[in-house]
Amino acid sequence: MIEPRPGDAFQPGDLLNNTYRIEAILGRGGTSDVYRARSEISGRQVALKVLKSEFSGNDDYLVLLTREEEIRDIRHDAVVRYSENHRTQDGLVYLLMDFIDGPGLDKKLKEGPMAAEDLLVICRRVAEGLQAAHSRNIVHRDLSPDNIILRGGDPAQAVIIDFGIAKDTNPGAETIVGNEFAGKYAYAAPEQLAGKTDTRTDIYSLGALLLANYRGAAPNIGRNPMEVLQKKAEPLDTADLPDPLRTLIARMTAPNPDDRFQSAAEVLAYLAAPPASTEPLAGQVDLSDATVIIPRSSVTPKPPAAGPEVTIPPGPPTTVPPAAPASATPESTASGSNAPETTAPELIVARAQTAPTPAAPQKSRGGLVAAALVGLVLIGGAGGYATGLFDSILRPAYPLAEPYTLVIDKPAEGPASATGNVPSEAVKTALDARMAAVSGNSSLTLASGAIAPSWGDDLQSLLGALDGLDSFSLALNGNQATISGATTDKALKEKLQSQFAAGLPGALTGHAEIRLTQTFLSAALVTPVLTQYADCGPLVLADSPATGFGPQTPIVVTGTLASAEGRAALSDALRAVAGERPVTLDTDILNPSLCLIENFLPKAPASGIKIAFANGDQNNAPNPDGAFLVGQNPVIDVLLPADMTGGYLSVSVLDVSGNVFHLLPNIGRQDNAVAHLRAGQTGEVSVRVAYPIAEAQQSGALAFTVDDSTLGKSKILVIHSEGPLFDQMRPTSESATGYAEALRLQEQDAKARITSLDSRILTTAKP
Repeated sequence: MIEPRPGDAFQPGDLLNNTYRIEAILGRGGTSDVYRARSEISGRQVALKVLKSEFSGNDDYLVLLTREEEIRDIRHDAVVRYSENHRTQDGLVYLLMDFIDGPGLDKKLKEGPMAAEDLLVICRRVAEGLQAAHSRNIVHRDLSPDNIILRGGDPAQAVIIDFGIAKDTNPGAETIVGNEFAGKYAYAAPEQLAGKTDTRTDIYSLGALLLANYRGAAPNIGRNPMEVLQKKAEPLDTADLPDPLRTLIARMTAPNPDDRFQSAAEVLAYLAAPPASTEPLAGQVDLSDATVIIPRSSVTPKPPAAGPEVTIPPGPPTTVPPAAPASATPESTASGSNAPETTAPELIVARAQTAPTPAAPQKSRGGLVAAALVGLVLIGGAGGYATGLFDSILRPAYPLAEPYTLVIDKPAEGPASATGNVPSEAVKTALDARMAAVSGNSSLTLASGAIAPSWGDDLQSLLGALDGLDSFSLALNGNQATISGATTDKALKEKLQSQFAAGLPGALTGHAEIRLTQTFLSAALVTPVLTQYADCGPLVLADSPATGFGPQTPIVVTGTLASAEGRAALSDALRAVAGERPVTLDTDILNPSLCLIENFLPKAPASGIKIAFANGDQNNAPNPDGAFLVGQNPVIDVLLPADMTGGYLSVSVLDVSGNVFHLLPNIGRQDNAVAHLRAGQTGEVSVRVAYPIAEAQQSGALAFTVDDSTLGKSKILVIHSEGPLFDQMRPTSESATGYAEALRLQEQDAKARITSLDSRILTTAKP
């Protein structure tokens, strides 16, 4: 059991929203903590995922939590069930979910290796849960031992938890963290490091965590980003595993997604009927018979000419084996099929064998000619070596790097960096100088590898093209390049896009994405996005600078939206145009009835009017977050600012069910003149519009309790006008459509000019 700390959001014994009694803390994370609690009403144990206080006001993390809540639609015993989000009186936001009683696979990992039979059972169970999630286009993206719990310790009752960074893969949908890497490095698929995810990503992670639990040790992924890139490109070592677990994990964790099982259904099919014998997996080479892999030289090797034996002084050691003699038959592919020779940087797979001993040369006059020719070659070679003519043939034999990787980053702010492999001192010197010129740093290793002879020159040409960008990131794996960059120069963006569309320099291949950013982002470029996603009344840019949004100026949007999905889509769309600028959505999510009213509400500014809530069934205890449970008695007060002394006040509740309740004026309380409401009082004055039940029974004032027929979000609407808002008294209760029509007609009455409109959300829910 994890011991509580004084700084924890909750302590054992705390009561949340008069319902959930905290029993223990289950885990601590970077952005949230998880607690076990028990409902005081039903006695059911639940788990509460609580955003840490520093993130509770951050819209990015609130949207993440909302998106996790939406995954409650997945119905499968292998996937944790979610309920809904709540906010405490102190402003902390938590997500309610089922409590799964049992050890996590992270705990089992610490205890030591697990049996292959148990892991096969876990694999089947988790694959079934993934199949249910993937069928709704939801990818977990963070499968790791701590996100799988064995209910009651039973492998057959494994449950997937924590969909906090899950991604909706429906067309056009994006994760809230954009295309950046999300997930744990140790269990992440190689493509996740480049921000690419699909259902095969989860399959890789499941295979990696099964391997870790079989060995009882977490994967070794390296000590720095360079080592991570190298290790992720290599197949996981499954040689010591028994079949069918060995083949299962190897096929789940192939570095290339196309070589893996393509779906959870394929994993389940394999588990249902594993083959009796297994063949070498796609992308793997049979290394029996001493097969070795060497980079193809740019010059086709020729058999040695007959002549006097020449002794070559020993050079630096190399891990690259010598080329096979002419008598050996080269194999052009890993499968051993014969094919015509191709040029670098393809690989030759050659059988290692003992080269035949050449026959002793016969002495003759031809030997003198041969000796003379050797001398001429040595003299010419000295000149060629000095001028670098033979660098591609005679370059030093550096250690072999597989994969051959290089990462160069030039951020908009902070030092540039270059880390990885280079083929020569000349390329290393050029990159070191480039980094030094921009006060960057480099960590480069001389290495041989499967790269084109022109790789160094091609790299310099590519960097020359990227130099004008404000920021860029270049990742090379062999001859394959991935480039992302940003510029404020539209002409440069179009030039590079056109240039890279025709191909990268030389032998390099790959993908380049160049974004156009602006030093000052005009509000005119943001407003169309708000118009496009406004589905519940207008969305407004708050405090929009006249000169536009600077590089670090936050973009704040206020208004209402119809769904969490719409809010997530708006957030993604804004980030696409905002660049590095922070985006905050100060928006409420309303039901369809409230959204209908939003489209007819008068266009008026907010005033200094405040709306306060209290619990009438708890001696009018303040309720700052406006959240009430079934059976509770909401009390509503409207606080008039000191300078509001005239005009008329209209207060209504727009109910989740599509009804409107008029709290002021109504049949039982028709006088809504501000002067009369003040009753001679000065300064800020509190006007009660919804009363405690006990007080209402004596005075006949309006009061209500929460029942389970109209749960959700309601909106308290306070309108201040110069004259009475309507010519005739509205009924105490009416439909939203009727009220909307009355508001539309009201706009034609100049006498009732509206001076301000204030509102606040009241939320009702089951315990």
